[in-house]
Amino acid sequence: MRFGVILPGGTGVEQLEQAVLAEQAGWDGVFVWEAAYGVDAWTLLGAMATRTERVWLGTLLTPLPWRRPWKVASQVATVDQLSNGRAILCVGLGALADDLPQTGEVTDLRERADLLDEGIELVRELLGGGREYQGRHYRFEFERDDQIEISRPVQPRVPIWVVGVWPRPKSMRRVLACDGVVPQYDLDGREETPADARALCEWLIEHDADPSFDVIAQGETPEGDPEAWAEAGCTWWLETRWELPHHGLERMQQIRERIADGPPRRQADAQPD
Repeated sequence: MRFGVILPGGTGVEQLEQAVLAEQAGWDGVFVWEAAYGVDAWTLLGAMATRTERVWLGTLLTPLPWRRPWKVASQVATVDQLSNGRAILCVGLGALADDLPQTGEVTDLRERADLLDEGIELVRELLGGGREYQGRHYRFEFERDDQIEISRPVQPRVPIWVVGVWPRPKSMRRVLACDGVVPQYDLDGREETPADARALCEWLIEHDADPSFDVIAQGETPEGDPEAWAEAGCTWWLETRWELPHHGLERMQQIRERIADGPPRRQADAQPD
C-alpha cells in the first residue's frame, strides 16, 4: 500500500511547503483539491513538481464536467513533464454545495455524468497523442502533429482515478475505463467497512481490471486502520484532515505536524517491540 496526504487548504506558499515536507517525511503522494475559485490546483502542482523528486502529485479531485477537457489534459501533461512522470489525475462529477459560487455551470446529474464520461475519453485520447475526438458534447480536431508531440506526458499512460459509487452499475462501468477508483459506498446510511472494499476489489477482478488498478481508501490515523483496508485490496491510503477549521495558524500547525509525523507505515515501524 502507498500512502498519500490530501492537503486541505492554505495559501499556495503554505501548500508548497507542506508538499516538500511530505516528501521529506516519507509520504508517497501529495494531493490538492481543485476549487471553483481559490488557489489554482495545477499551478500549485507544477510548483510542487519542481521542488520534489519522488512523491506522486495529483488532484482530489478535478470536477471534469466543469472544466474544458483539453485544458485539463494540457495541465496534466505539463505537470507530468515537470515532475518527470509523477502526475495523477483524479476526476469526478463535481459536488454541489452551498459554499460554492454561482457560476452557471451544469448541475443536472445525468448531464454531468455524460460530460464526465466524454471528458475522460477525450483527456485519455489527448494524453495518448490523439489529435481528434467527436462526441455528443465535445469535439476536438488538431492538425499540428508537432504541437501534440511536445505536449505529451512523460508517462505512457497517466493514471486517471475516478470517483465511483459502489455497487451502482453505470458508475462501475465508468470505473473500468480508468486506472483507479475513489470509492463512495451506497450503504443505506451505515458506515463503510473494509468488507465493502473487498467486495469492490473482487468485482474488479471478476471484470478483468488491470492488476495495477488502484483502489483508494481515505481516513484519519490513528483512528483509521490502513492495514485493514490494505488487506481488503486497497492500494492507497489517503490521509485526510477535512474536519479542521478552514483558516488560521493553529490549523496550519496541526497539518504540518501530521505531515511531519510521516505515513502510518513509518509510525508503525517506529513502535518499540
